[in-house]
Amino acid sequence: MPTLYTLVDSNKKKSFLLILSFLVFVMLVAYVFSVVFENNSILYFAVIFSIVGAFTSYWWSDKLVLAMSNAHEVKFEDNKELYRIVENLCITAGLPVPKIYIIDDTAPNAFATGRDPEHAVIAITKGLLQKLDRSELEGVIAHELSHIGNRDILLATLVTVLVGIVVLLADWFRHWIFWGRRGDDRENSQFKLILFIFAIILSILAPFFAYLMQFAISRKREFLADANGALLTRYPEGLARALEKIAYDNEPLKVANRATAHLYIASPFKSDTRKKVSFWQKAFMTHPPIEERIRALRGMEI
Repeated sequence: MPTLYTLVDSNKKKSFLLILSFLVFVMLVAYVFSVVFENNSILYFAVIFSIVGAFTSYWWSDKLVLAMSNAHEVKFEDNKELYRIVENLCITAGLPVPKIYIIDDTAPNAFATGRDPEHAVIAITKGLLQKLDRSELEGVIAHELSHIGNRDILLATLVTVLVGIVVLLADWFRHWIFWGRRGDDRENSQFKLILFIFAIILSILAPFFAYLMQFAISRKREFLADANGALLTRYPEGLARALEKIAYDNEPLKVANRATAHLYIASPFKSDTRKKVSFWQKAFMTHPPIEERIRALRGMEI
């Protein structure tokens, strides 16, 4: 039987391979388009835009997400028990205590954001505090602290920017095909003609594959945070029960939207957590199916 330690190592390796493959894929798309356009600046643009976009999102995305979620900061004197739970888990994890925000929504859920462990935030709905017992709440907070410790916030920002670059380059290329000027020498070069056809196909399929890779990375990081969170509390059952309650709660999370859904510990859209999904449906999910996460937690030894 695999242990939680072997699961952590496996998920780290898979996440690294996915991220490396994604970076190579983005550079390949940029290179192909730069050759077809006969303009190397496209490749340079992709690299520079990745850096600038990631930097900008890294510094300001947390404030935007908290505002969109109608979250407000809670101080120690407002909820001493919650603060002590977070502080104790942070001591165990070796992390600074993040700011704690409360979302005025009675549906149980939570997410973490912030640019690094020193400037991190954990946002928890009122419903999570009302509907979970202490061990379940500890499991959820440990999961979110694991996201912070694993630098998943930075990783999610980088991947989002990379997807944006692929979509932007593909849109530009398709626009250029219909509205731009084509060089007269393309018909005289069989290689360029083949490359041009390949670029057209790539401009159609590249965004599709980019989103697939983004969702795959997101799912692997959720599995990793589950495993790390269980190691942190030494009680996988607490997180497993919390996931059950969150997934099968009848109340939808009103403040959630498709732009922020991937941040939450479980999809805030009830249709995403209750139905059985096919292979292709699963490929477009930001979270692994709840049943798989619970089975993984309950099937492993500490």
